[in-house]
Amino acid sequence: MPPSKSGCNKVLVYSLLLLFIYCEQASSIGQVMYAINAGGDAHTDSFGIRYERDPLMGKIGTASDFGKQLVIGRVSQNDQILYQTERYHHSTFGYDIPIVEDGDYVLVLKFSEVYFNAPNMKVFDVVLNGDHTIVADLDIYDNVGRGVAHDEYIPFSVNRGRLLCSEEESDIRGGKIRVEFIKGYRDNPKINAIYVMKGNVDDVPKLPPIPSEPDVDDFKDEEEEKKQSKSRRPSGPKTPDPYQGDDPTAMLPVFVVIGAFIPILFCLCKL
Repeated sequence: MPPSKSGCNKVLVYSLLLLFIYCEQASSIGQVMYAINAGGDAHTDSFGIRYERDPLMGKIGTASDFGKQLVIGRVSQNDQILYQTERYHHSTFGYDIPIVEDGDYVLVLKFSEVYFNAPNMKVFDVVLNGDHTIVADLDIYDNVGRGVAHDEYIPFSVNRGRLLCSEEESDIRGGKIRVEFIKGYRDNPKINAIYVMKGNVDDVPKLPPIPSEPDVDDFKDEEEEKKQSKSRRPSGPKTPDPYQGDDPTAMLPVFVVIGAFIPILFCLCKL
C-alpha cells in the first residue's frame, strides 16, 4: 500500500524539524576538547565538530563498518558515518581522554545497533575514570531499535585534579580520564563515536525525537474517505446545461446575411 498523505506529511514535518534543529544548534555549541570516530577515519560533522581517526586502530578490539549497509535514522546524510562505523571488543576496552583545565564538561557517547534485531542481545555498562558507572545495562536496540542513532550525555566537572560525576568523586591521574565499555554476559561492548565538550548539557547538540511510525488508522481513515466520496449522492438535481437544447441550424440565416454583406461593403469602399 502506498504511503498515505498524512504519512507523507509526517515525514516532511520531521525533515523540516531535523533541518531546524541542526541550524539552531550549530551556532550555539560549546568548545570541543576531544572527539574520535570509533572504527573509522577523521570526519567533520554537520555542527563543525572534527572527529579524529580512531586512535585504537590496529591496537585493541575490532573496527567495523558493517553499519554502512544501513541508513541511520535521526541523523543527516553527512553524519551517517559516525553511526555506521564502530569499535567492539571481546573484553572490556576504553579510551584515554586528556583533560588540561578545570571546569564543567559533557561526555557524549554515540551508539547505533546495526546487527541485532531484538532487545537483550547486546547489553553492557559504561564506566568513567574507573569508578563511575555512567551508563548501566545499555541496550541500544531496546532504546531506539535497529539502525537508529542513540546518544548518551554525561555531565561531569573537574577541579584540582578531581573528577565529580553524579555526586561521586575520583582522582584524575596523569591528566587523563578513561571511558571504558565493560564486557558483560550479552555479546560485546561497542562504541560508534565519542566527544568531550566544555560547558553543560544545554551546549551540546541533541538528536531530534524519534519519528513515530505512520498510524495504521491513518490508512484506514483515508481509504474510508475515498469509499464515502465515491458513494455520495449529489445534494440536489443535476444542473441543466444551458446550451444542451440549442439547435445549431437556427443560426444559419444570420451567417448567410453576414456572408452577403461583406462583398457589398468591399465594393462601397472602392467607390
